[in-house]
Amino acid sequence: MREHYDITVVGGGLAGSVAALAAAAEGWTVAFVAPPPPRQDGRTTALLSQSIDLLSRLGIWNVVQPSCAPLRTMRILDGTTRLLRAPPVSFRSSEIGLEAFGYNIPNQPLFDALQAATTQSGLIERFESPLVSATQTDDTVELNLAGGARITALASLAADGRGSKLREEVGIRVKTWSYPQSALVMNFSHSIPHADTSTEFHTEQGPFTQVPLPGNRSSLVWAVDPDQVDGILAMPRAKLNLEVETRMRSILGKIEIEGALQSWPLSSLIAHGFGAGRTMLVGETGHAFPPIGAQGLNLGLRDITQAIRSLKDAGGPREAPQAVRAFDRQRRLDVGSRTAGVDLLNRALLSSFLPVQALRAGGLAALSAIPPLRVLAMREGMTPGWRKSPIEPAA
Repeated sequence: MREHYDITVVGGGLAGSVAALAAAAEGWTVAFVAPPPPRQDGRTTALLSQSIDLLSRLGIWNVVQPSCAPLRTMRILDGTTRLLRAPPVSFRSSEIGLEAFGYNIPNQPLFDALQAATTQSGLIERFESPLVSATQTDDTVELNLAGGARITALASLAADGRGSKLREEVGIRVKTWSYPQSALVMNFSHSIPHADTSTEFHTEQGPFTQVPLPGNRSSLVWAVDPDQVDGILAMPRAKLNLEVETRMRSILGKIEIEGALQSWPLSSLIAHGFGAGRTMLVGETGHAFPPIGAQGLNLGLRDITQAIRSLKDAGGPREAPQAVRAFDRQRRLDVGSRTAGVDLLNRALLSSFLPVQALRAGGLAALSAIPPLRVLAMREGMTPGWRKSPIEPAA
């Protein structure tokens, strides 16, 4: 077992696993500090085209593709009962020359495929003990793990989530805020095909978002008042099926929820900087926000792509301080604008203030009525590589 590496990646979730594989793909040795996750993840993630391209380059896409469903239409429906309501808006990938915006991927099969790939790589050494402390010098990053292991590396990627220990150790502060919402997450089957369409209902409590899975199945993220969570979780299954069908206006017919539900409090986080010394923040270590508009993990994978590019442009991990400074500059606009946009939309949904509702309804009406504006919004919502030809959909 080595003691010194080119890169250390701290965090064993989706972003950390991709970061470890992306670093190894450059021929760099990687110390992967990745304690086992606390529980199975029943959520799904809508990954847009550039994220799919990254998974393809890392050899992951072909493994997970059979579990995924294409996203060809994204539809917004006003599910509020307020005085000012927005017209329906549909965004179609064909309008910007794409076969699909991306694919909805169940998190657990994606996580399992990433774990298998990191295990098989001869350049990745995994450490399952958690990080205890970290120090940076002019030349290295030193990590001390529980159990006494000591690792040094030329550069580090902090991917250990919202409560990041590595981010704390290198002295990067964050701004956090919470919302009066929790997200319920579930998968369900339905009697009417979804036609590769994701539907986001805007309600007074936040988004109620259905996203396609293969066959007549979909995933659901349902934002509710935290005081309602226990009551919904305790509902008899037949009653819950009917509740979801009613809220979806029966557009997918009869609903049958599969397996257990999960709940998550909704909050946001943004770092004051995205790197320090020889360390860069990727994924939810640097930014986190509610699940609106398919931005979360896609933004994290763009972090990883940019981190690797910055290291290469600087001449490799040995020149990490220069790469970190470039990475910090380059990520500020993308991360800041996405975080602000999601926060603004979520607060607009929650607000009963009439002028705010008028602005929200008017904005959606403009998107519905003005095709060039709608196309511009779709291009902005996609990754920077939206012009590339899309991956062919699963057979």
